[in-house]
Parts: sequence; structure tokens; C-alpha cells
Amino acid sequence: MTELFPQIEDRADAEAFLDDRIGQGVKPGLERISGLMEFIGNPELTYPSIHIAGTNGKTTISRMVQQILGAHGLTTGGFTSPHLESVVERFTLHGAPVTADEFADAVRDLAWFVTAYEDRSGTPVTYFEVTAALALSIFASASVDVAVVEVGLGGRLDATNILDGSVSVITGIDLDHTEFLGTTTSQIAAEKVAILKADGTLVTGRLPDEAISPVADRVAQTNSKWVRFDQDFSVTDASLAVGGWQCSFEGVFAEYDELYLPLHGHHQVENLATAIATSEMFLGRALDPELLMVAVASLSSPGRIEVVSRRPVVIVDGCHNRQGFRGLADTLDLEFPPVQWKLVLAVRGERSIPDLLRPMKGRVDQVFATTVADPAAWSPAVVAEAASTALGVSAEAFNDPIEAVDAARAAAGKDGGVVVAGSLYLAGEVRAAFDVADGSLEDAHLRFEAERQGDEDDDEYDVDPDEEDPFLG
Repeated sequence: MTELFPQIEDRADAEAFLDDRIGQGVKPGLERISGLMEFIGNPELTYPSIHIAGTNGKTTISRMVQQILGAHGLTTGGFTSPHLESVVERFTLHGAPVTADEFADAVRDLAWFVTAYEDRSGTPVTYFEVTAALALSIFASASVDVAVVEVGLGGRLDATNILDGSVSVITGIDLDHTEFLGTTTSQIAAEKVAILKADGTLVTGRLPDEAISPVADRVAQTNSKWVRFDQDFSVTDASLAVGGWQCSFEGVFAEYDELYLPLHGHHQVENLATAIATSEMFLGRALDPELLMVAVASLSSPGRIEVVSRRPVVIVDGCHNRQGFRGLADTLDLEFPPVQWKLVLAVRGERSIPDLLRPMKGRVDQVFATTVADPAAWSPAVVAEAASTALGVSAEAFNDPIEAVDAARAAAGKDGGVVVAGSLYLAGEVRAAFDVADGSLEDAHLRFEAERQGDEDDDEYDVDPDEEDPFLG
């Protein structure tokens, strides 16, 4: 019989309890999570939610929506996946990750229910299902005004689809996870839009033509309202600024002009348009322009085209599918000097390395292949050989990601550039080695502003502010 009283005293014990379920793997389906949440008492029914699906941009848009609604005085909870450095990052309250003590307490409270449910049902619960249940329980305990929840995989059979979101969001659609979601854009769109429930509201970012029909069918089936990028809301202006973009938007209810977005990548401007529309639809009204300006100016997106070092510049990006690599390539061309980049690369085994790297051809002159703590990752030797063939450049294999980065920096020289890409796990490991700020969004959450004055890490990169920096101009 399963032990019904796990001993959880601290964060390490809590993480160990979750890690024990990693071996369950990916098991799409709602039976286990539905049974577990009913056993707990359905805490997810005690607050409204915003449910976000899509191939890329889910975590960024989730952070944006939390920031915008927090600035408007709402208590927010957020659940994203996967994490970069620690599982605790997946659970946020008021724009900041829960504390180690809050995390340990929440796992301790949930652990008995999980083990008792498994014992009584005879059905093991997966790692992701436990983390989803944990998030939904944390939000109930904190009495949030809104939970912003990111889909883990697909939508229809994802554990988060027990939610009936006040607003459902599809950030965008491209081919990814085809072994679970289907081999065509249309099939994948149908899986993702299944998060939309009866009489709901759907907000969509830019969608490919092949996705329109299945999305429209679901909207009609559920008698829902559909708010679309470039039809009901849009980007009206976007120009490069220092470290980001100056941009204006036509929202669903109002225009929002001259917002400074401190993120790299034009796709982040489109993500912000989707986040603004999502926030408007949740509130049912226009946003306050001044509060929106504060929220947007304080945004961060850790591990997403993030500059973590200079001289040489080192960019960390968790892109891991072809749409993500296209966005990375476009951003390198548009926002950074024309150098030949050194690429530090790790890739999961189900992905085609030549397909991923096609946008990087001509932009990279050397590859430093590595791996991460992921049993599904290709070996460094396989990555090196495939990348060398795909890009027509030399490639070297490293078992240690940090050694790969060090070698890439040495090869780049102080005026060159290094890109770390291919895996969110790789992005997290490298990011931790550079000890960059945690990217907390809490400062713009007005309800808690008095408790959160100041920033202990204002000089994140430790450089002379008067020194010219060609990479961030």
C-alpha cells in the first residue's frame, strides 16, 4: 500500500515528492486530474481563470497578462511550464514566484490527497498533473482574483483543461509535438482550440490560414465570442528602441500609444497585443493607459532572447521548434550587429535538427553542441554532426553545457556573439551560470507596491553605463 503521509519538511522534500513522479512520463487525458481535483474538493472552481494555449509565446503572454491585471489592482496567480531553473518558478502570486516556504507548505497540504487518491484509485498521477493540481490549490488558498494558466501540451487532453476559462487564448500555431497533437497545422489547431468551452471568449494571436477553419468550427460549436489579431485588435506602430520596442496598439476597446516594451523580438510586440486584448476581454472594458504603461515597461521574459552577458554578447533563448528559431533568426538580423554567431545547441530527440536550424543558415559560423539533464535529449555527438551538415559549418561536441558556452565565448572574442538555443532546459542551466536577475514581475502589482520598493540588482550586467554598447543600441 502507498505511504499516505509523506514527510515533507522543506523545499527539498517537496521537490523530491514531485520528482518521484517524473518516471510516469506524458499521459494525455483528463481522467486522473479530474478524479484528483474532485477528491480535493475542486478548488479550481473558486476563482475565474484565463487559459492560454499555443505553440510559442504562452509563458510570455501569461506574464504579460499577470502584469497588466496586477497593475489594475487584481490579485493574480500564474502557472507556467516548463521551468528554467527550479520548479518553484511555475507557481506565481502577484507576479512573483511563491517562496520556498509557501511551496513546501502547499506540497505538504496536497501530498496526502495525491497519495490517498492514487491508493484508492490504483492510478498513478503524473508529474505535470501534480504540478497543475498544486497550482490550482495554491490559487484557491490565496483567494486570487484571477488565475492565468498555461497549457502544458496541446489543449484537449492537457491536465489544465479541467478549467472553464473566462477567457481562452491561442497565442499562435505551428508544427510541434506532432507525436501527440497531429501532423498538420489544422489537426494541431483543433487540439489547442479545444480549451474553449461553451459560451466562452476566445482571443487569438496571428494564426496560419490552415488553422482558421478548425478554430472557427470550435467557436461556432461552443457559441463563443472570437477576438482576432489584425481584425479586432492590432499593432499600429512599432519601432526599435534601446533594449526593446516603442509600440502602439489598437485594442478591443481603446487605443494605447507609445508603450515601451523592454523585450527583444518583434514577435514580442505581437504577443503584447494579444495580452492587451486578453486583459481587456477579461475586464470587459478599456485598460487604464497609465497603469498599462507601468506594467509594460516593467516586463521581462527570462530565457527568451535574453542578453545575459556582454563582451562578447551572450543571448539565451529557449526556442525549441521551427517557429521559435525563425523568430530568433529574425531578431538577430533586425536588432543586433551583423556578426557570425557562435551557436551553443542542445535538442530533444523527437525533433529534426536540420528542420530547426534552417532559419540559422548563414548566420552561424560555428556550433558548440551539448546536452542537458533530459533523457530525451540527443547526444552532443549527434547534435554536432547534424548541425554541421545542416549549416555547413564546423561543430564540436561538449558533454557539459557550461564548457560549451565557455568555448563559444572564447571563440567569439569580445566583439563577437554567442547564441544559446534549442532547449528551455539548456536556457535555464546557462542562465543560472550567469547569475542574472530572476525576472520577477511583482513591482507593477499596485496592490502590493508598498511592500516591494527598490531593486537589489539594478546593475544586472555590471558594466559602465557610459560605455558604448553596440549590441544594445
